[in-house]
Amino acid sequence: MKHLKPLALMAALFASALAHADINVGVTVSATGPAASLGIPEKNTIALMPKTIAGQKINYIVLDDASDTTVAVNNTRKLIFESKVDVIIGSTVTPNSLAMVDVAAEARTPMISMAAAARIVEPMDAKRRWVFKTPQNDALMSQAIAEHMAANGVKTVAFIGFSDAYGEGWHQEFVKAVEAKKLQFVANERYSRTDTSVTGQTLKIMAAKPDAVLIAGSGTPAALPQKSLKERGYAGKLYQTHGVANADFLRVGGKDVEGTLLPTGPVLVAEQLPDSNPVKKSALAYVSAYEAAYGKGTASGFGPYAWDAGLLMAAAVPVALKTAQPGTPEFRAALRDALEQVKELPGANGVFNTTANDHLGLDQRARVMVKIENGAWKYLPSTP
Repeated sequence: MKHLKPLALMAALFASALAHADINVGVTVSATGPAASLGIPEKNTIALMPKTIAGQKINYIVLDDASDTTVAVNNTRKLIFESKVDVIIGSTVTPNSLAMVDVAAEARTPMISMAAAARIVEPMDAKRRWVFKTPQNDALMSQAIAEHMAANGVKTVAFIGFSDAYGEGWHQEFVKAVEAKKLQFVANERYSRTDTSVTGQTLKIMAAKPDAVLIAGSGTPAALPQKSLKERGYAGKLYQTHGVANADFLRVGGKDVEGTLLPTGPVLVAEQLPDSNPVKKSALAYVSAYEAAYGKGTASGFGPYAWDAGLLMAAAVPVALKTAQPGTPEFRAALRDALEQVKELPGANGVFNTTANDHLGLDQRARVMVKIENGAWKYLPSTP
């Protein structure tokens, strides 16, 4: 009997330790390589994210995947099986994120991607039920571009995109959007993120004489086709995707990207939004936090994808803690379930409403059209 009291004390101490277990968050970003201009602001944003949620300490373990798919997969395995993380955030680009899905699903660990392609979370299946994402789907943004084209006299369009999952996903959704607006597709070209010339593709597009061209790239490599078209005297409308929403694209593109049109998240032009915009307050909160840490004018459209992943996590963790403690399979499952039930959560780039079949949960409130004017982003308020 005399041993019962110490045993009870040990049990109480063990239970107390479990109650205060840290939540470990694994992050893989493309902080170097072709996607560095996207990954660096995401990495910077991780440093601004909450250090405690619902009284639990949050540890962020951040790795660089160098914009490489194999490294991203290896990072994911290391974070899950060695660091024992409760959730994965990453990666920056679509090919990396798609390759990580199998690992996250195999380990039954929730993953929040910061890449755009709808294929990361659609169609819903046994693997994708573990995966969520924060960037707007290419379908939502394709519709915005096609609507703008149709409203501004465009009849014929050409497409040039990355020769990977990002470019293919955009082409698939853009074709649907263009056909819905009864526009004619006249050219379809591809190039690699690491290419230094797109002369052949440019000449084919020029020969087709489209009224407008959509360039489906991201980061600074997206400037290459536009510079090539400008050099050859293309005078039609030029559109880009929300994959170029940062200052590095403006710097690399220079005068050649003046007049470019693109859909993007509201955060990029937060100060220009009308007060009635439902995302303005939350977008400005991110801009204020980022620029306080890194300097005025440093916020881009990519860091917010990490920020919104943090907001989703902050909404889900208190719910998951009612079921299980961090560091356990039960907690990871409960966190997955909670991420699937977020309602009317204002983020930096939209309002999230997730469901069992929608692991993004954004609607038209997550997009605006902008124009590059005098080396800056200009909000176009009349855009649907």
